[in-house]
Amino acid sequence: MKETINQAKEKMTKCINSLGNEFASIRAGRANPSVLDKVTVDYYGAPTPINQLAAVSVSEGRTLVISPWEKPQLKAIEKAIQASDIGINPTNDGNVIRLTFPQLTEDRRKELAKEIKGLGEKAKVTVRNARRDTMEKLKKMKKNSEITEDELADGEKKVQKITDGFIDDIDKAVADKEKEIMTV
Repeated sequence: MKETINQAKEKMTKCINSLGNEFASIRAGRANPSVLDKVTVDYYGAPTPINQLAAVSVSEGRTLVISPWEKPQLKAIEKAIQASDIGINPTNDGNVIRLTFPQLTEDRRKELAKEIKGLGEKAKVTVRNARRDTMEKLKKMKKNSEITEDELADGEKKVQKITDGFIDDIDKAVADKEKEIMTV
């Protein structure tokens, strides 16, 4: 029974980590290197993340500077950024690529806040699905006489308590990210 509950906890933890990664890739008007995490460059036939081809740093708060380790990669990195959905045009000066993040408009902030809430809801659904699956496993164990009625009730309480904790964590993460977006 303990193993079943730990598996649920593991799934829920992965969900929270995934949500954190999603939130990191949402740009909030400030330059953040994680915006480029999903952008890959064709490097000798293999899709490679930008951070493996270049140094990515923040300068002046709203500007990302990308310094490739191999100068011939400048064009490929620039092309990959233009083809991505980050919505910022790169500036190539022959040595580095600069991405300047514009200030967010009020409409864009509200749009991002909606997107954040949607991601939070998806994460909650994933956590609840993990809870449901675990509850079903526990009931199956009870049916097969692997655990007693009391152990089933105890297990269900533990799973619910764990689920509630993760739901609270998701709500907090959503509120924090919304606050960040609205106050930039």
